[in-house]
Amino acid sequence: MNTFDAIRERRSIKHYDPTHEMSDEEIEQLISLAALSPTSFNMQNWRFVVITDKDKRQQLREAAWNQAQVTDASIVVLLCADLKAHANNPERYWVNAPEEVSKVLVPMLTGFYDDNASLQRDEALRSCGIAGQTLMLAAKSMGYDTCPMIGFDIEKAAKIVNLPENHCIGFMITVGKAATPAQARGGQLPLDEILLRDSF
Repeated sequence: MNTFDAIRERRSIKHYDPTHEMSDEEIEQLISLAALSPTSFNMQNWRFVVITDKDKRQQLREAAWNQAQVTDASIVVLLCADLKAHANNPERYWVNAPEEVSKVLVPMLTGFYDDNASLQRDEALRSCGIAGQTLMLAAKSMGYDTCPMIGFDIEKAAKIVNLPENHCIGFMITVGKAATPAQARGGQLPLDEILLRDSF
């Protein structure tokens, strides 16, 4: 599918075919594409928790105030991030770069994020947002529909997936085959209200 078409046709779908299952190959392809998303200093701080287990999905649905798409979609992807990725063996982020490049970037990365918890969290959420959009467009190109979700209890979700210390949850995305088409778009703001040139 053409990228422009995927952007135009991607909609937040609430009702899925509960009988459809994604293959392991499709799931790996989808996450491999999402993992090409850019991150600051290439630290790849996102973690994609793909949830297919029916019991866990039911628990997540309860944590999401019983929203049916959590159990009816083919998979749920919980987008999480490692808040300490900048300090987790950072040399590996430039394993294919020239040694002189790695020697400059490693101390720059650690110095930028060390002792700055708010920046670590901001970067985690930025990375999740970029990866989430990549994932949704990739899914659309693969013939799947998606819905990004923040309507759930984050603390309960963290317990369900055993979220490690120093990690946070950005949001989750349901992926599957739409059972009913999306409603008409609610309304797009005019370009002259959202497009500014050089300053406000």
